[in-house]
Formats: sequence, structure tokens, C-alpha cells
Amino acid sequence: MGEVVGGRVGEIIVLRHGQTEWSRSGQHTSVTDLPLLPEGEEQARDLQKSLADRRFVEVWVSPRQRARRTADLAGLVPTRVEEDLVEVDYGGYEGRTTTEIRAELGHPWTLWTDGTIPGATPGETLAAVAVRVDRVLAQVTERLPDGDVALVAHGHVLRVLTARWLGLPPENGALFALPAGSYGILGHDRERQVLTGWGKR
Repeated sequence: MGEVVGGRVGEIIVLRHGQTEWSRSGQHTSVTDLPLLPEGEEQARDLQKSLADRRFVEVWVSPRQRARRTADLAGLVPTRVEEDLVEVDYGGYEGRTTTEIRAELGHPWTLWTDGTIPGATPGETLAAVAVRVDRVLAQVTERLPDGDVALVAHGHVLRVLTARWLGLPPENGALFALPAGSYGILGHDRERQVLTGWGKR
């Protein structure tokens, strides 16, 4: 726990779902509702021991089955299914790898610098993602005096959320790669919001 002015507060555990077929292959996955692979289920079960000593007052999960199944296997009981925790809408890049996108565009595309394009869904800007993760943070921060909060969701949205926790622009989510089936810890150093752990299993 991190100490802040006025006492001690809980921490926010940002947990990326376990491995799916597309997370393993590097295909961008937002609205496509894939199940966990067996190895992803094993990753989720392995988190039980790591998280067992925490007292969660809130467990928020993305509505996608890969996030909800991860929470279940990790022994976390959701208190809220939260639409604001869905993955970035990749639009026309859904199901495609970075290698494929770069070959088509002829330059080193990244989500963080170039964004998305419309496709079967409209796509989403990082600024729009920041608006929704800021809403999440504003609400869950109010519960931290009572204990820890778990957010079970997806790689890119949790990276943007982490950047926003640290007071950084959403593009700085590029700095926080989070492997499937791992989690980070957002806490405090006195009154400062900090990152206290990352890529933990």
C-alpha cells in the first residue's frame, strides 16, 4: 500500500486478460470476442496466488469474455461490468497485425503515433480512450481509502489508463507494454500517483 497525506489507501491492480489466439499472433483485437486459449486460462489461474492477500473492494471487468473469464479463473468476483474498459476500437485494423499494417502503409505505423482507420467499426482516437479511462479512474479512486481495486481488461486500454494515472498524455501508453496474463500496480508515494509494479504474475 502507498502512504498518502491523511493515511493509507489501496492500490489499483490493472490486469490484462490471458492469452487468446489473436494476442498470441499479434492481431489487433477489440470487438472480436475471442475466448482464452488453454495457456491463457492457466495464466489466469496462476494469478490467484499472487492476488490472494489483497482485499478488493471493487473488481471491474470489461464485458468481453476474455476479460470476464480471466477474472473468474483468477478468483476475482466482479462488482461491475464496465463498458469503459473495452479495448481501443481498432476500426479497419481489427484482426490485423502491425507487420501487415506497416507493409500496406509503407511506413512504421503504430497505434500510438498514427491511430486507427474506419472499418466495420468507426475506430477510436487515443483522446477518446483517455476520456473513458479518466471516468474509470475518477470513480475507482474514491474507493481506494477502503481497499484495493482490480480492473480486468485489455492491453492498450490499460496502458492508456496507466499513462493517465501518472498524469501523462494517452500517447505515453506506448511506454507500458503489458503482457497477456500479467498485471500492474498503480499506487501512491505520499500524495503522488505512481507505478509501483508492472508485468507481474
